[in-house]
Amino acid sequence: MGIKGLSQVIADNAPSAIKINEMKAFFGRKVAIDASMCLYQFLIAVRQDGSQLQSEDGETTSHLMGMFYRTIRLIDNGIKPCYVFDGKPPDMKSGELEKRSERRAEAEKQLLEAKEKGDKEEADKFERRLVKVTKQQNEEVKRLLTLMGIPIVEAPCEAEAQCAHLVRAGKVYGTATEDMDALTFGSNVLLRHMLMSEAKKMPIKEIILARLYEEMDITEDQFIDLCILLGCDYCGTIRGVGPKRAVELIKQHKDIETILENIDQNKYPPPADWPYKRARELFKHPEVTKGEEVELTWKDPDVEGIVQFMCAEKNFSEDRIRASLQRMQKSKKAGTQGRIDSFFTVSNNVKCVTAAKRKAIEDAKKSAKKGGAPPKKRAK
Repeated sequence: MGIKGLSQVIADNAPSAIKINEMKAFFGRKVAIDASMCLYQFLIAVRQDGSQLQSEDGETTSHLMGMFYRTIRLIDNGIKPCYVFDGKPPDMKSGELEKRSERRAEAEKQLLEAKEKGDKEEADKFERRLVKVTKQQNEEVKRLLTLMGIPIVEAPCEAEAQCAHLVRAGKVYGTATEDMDALTFGSNVLLRHMLMSEAKKMPIKEIILARLYEEMDITEDQFIDLCILLGCDYCGTIRGVGPKRAVELIKQHKDIETILENIDQNKYPPPADWPYKRARELFKHPEVTKGEEVELTWKDPDVEGIVQFMCAEKNFSEDRIRASLQRMQKSKKAGTQGRIDSFFTVSNNVKCVTAAKRKAIEDAKKSAKKGGAPPKKRAK
């Protein structure tokens, strides 16, 4: 689910934190991707267009097709993807998982009713709600990505938290997901719509966390409390407090404790035994594998291994698979030059010196040693 209404809150209160870009703007970038979201999208998409792909023995293969071609599309654009898979859900998410189970049970009931009425449109709608990524599908995708030479990371808990940690550790540039809670976990950069199908042609929304803090004039701790007030997977919210009011309360009172001391709790009742402190701790200190323990290595694809898996075992067209792999290898060679800005480092406190500025400084020093005037600045 992510954080309710956070995208609109950022658009309304910190528009400069959002940059609109095309895929090519991320040439040379390493990107952490929420794998579970990708798989869910692929399985939903094929139900929408009615073209559920299957192997000869009736197994669904849409997830493999989607992951194979999306990964090649990213590499075609010079992006180096790594995929992060969910681990066990945190204990605090049990309430949200229970709600999802209830919604599934209701969807199953409505699906049966729609089928009995012969209402295909309604039946398709409820079938999409029942889509669930299986353990086998996860393992098959991991096998495919490994054969393609793409690094995978198995998170001990939430994939979004692990992605955010990889960004903060400098292992990757940003997190590609539709779940806004990657920002709450501290991902410096969030890339939305990067994982949309090419047919939708949606521009990528790049959200810069530092700019969000600056424009909203809030700290990291205050932002986490704001996200809890908006609504997350870990606990309920204060009844009657919507997004606009939540922003106002955080700006005025700075944290949830002070908000609770100052609001009329009869008018705005918080949940009984509200575990917001535990939710806050989960966002600030999630269970992740430390960045220094994660090694991300992109390798050449095992072409024959992929052909054996995708064609011999899963009935994909060998000609198409081989042609796509040739394109992938060609794109990888073209992308070895990398981004110009990758040759410089940027920290939170020190601005990098560009090559042009460095040369101007060196020229000025040489001129000073010779007793001459420093070179004139070039017109901008």
